[in-house]
Amino acid sequence: MTVDQQSHLFCEVVGQPDGWSRVVSRVGEFAAALPPAGIRVAVIGCGTSYYMAQAYAALREQAGLGETDAFAASEHKLRRGYDAVLVISRSGTTTEVIDVLESLKGRGVSTSAIVATAGTPVTELADHVILLSEVDERSVVQTRFATSVLALLRASLGENLSRAIADAAAVLAEDEARALARLADAEQVTFVGRGWTVGLAEEAALKLRESAQFWTESYPAMEYRHGPVSIAAPGRVVWALGAVPVGLAEQVRATGAHFEHRDVDPLAELVRVHRLCLAKARRAGLDPDNPRHLTRSIILAPPAGW
Repeated sequence: MTVDQQSHLFCEVVGQPDGWSRVVSRVGEFAAALPPAGIRVAVIGCGTSYYMAQAYAALREQAGLGETDAFAASEHKLRRGYDAVLVISRSGTTTEVIDVLESLKGRGVSTSAIVATAGTPVTELADHVILLSEVDERSVVQTRFATSVLALLRASLGENLSRAIADAAAVLAEDEARALARLADAEQVTFVGRGWTVGLAEEAALKLRESAQFWTESYPAMEYRHGPVSIAAPGRVVWALGAVPVGLAEQVRATGAHFEHRDVDPLAELVRVHRLCLAKARRAGLDPDNPRHLTRSIILAPPAGW
């Protein structure tokens, strides 16, 4: 057994298909806490939770269920006016998310929170709570909780997650050398996405930076040719999650860089990114559970004078 296979992160990565199945089976239980069709919704998070919010917001609008915006908690524009606000916070203790919920008290805006931990400030402030303790994590790096949240939210929009779950199981069953061919030795990876997978591309890049201190970037796929392509070179990778714009693969290959794409559910492809995180951390001699400078929850001290 390798060092990374003894980590919490490894256990949480391989537990994702089961976690998705469990939360999706509970979607009916949470109907009252999730935004109904036709209302204007803001989805709030920090870090990984913000990227899941981006993906859900794009999917909800695409499904014609109502205007939906995603904001980093510190950069929201809630004064624009929303019927409901959905926050995502694994720990339930993130300072900026708490600030958002406190600011909404008494303003007639319905608030819901998706969390992994009960009895936290976020659960006490939100009108409705979706508790997913079965997919909580011990690693600082988020994988299982975040992807399970997105699986649940996709199911709430009427999507069938069977293919995503099967694709993720196949990714995890695959031999590492095959799963990560042309990836494990890359010196740099740029992730690109379209629509809802722009958020997944952002998340994929964050995961490798956190777990392996590895150089990654992320862009909307159509934006990649507007500058970022300039760093494409042999030994580097452009990895597309979801739909690929016409001509992009050919242009990337012309630079000598490797273009990576599989016709699988993009959420399952994110699981393959998680496998790369574990492999890159192992090669670098890093503890994938405890990235430098990071903690499970970001709790900020108030400025002097508060």
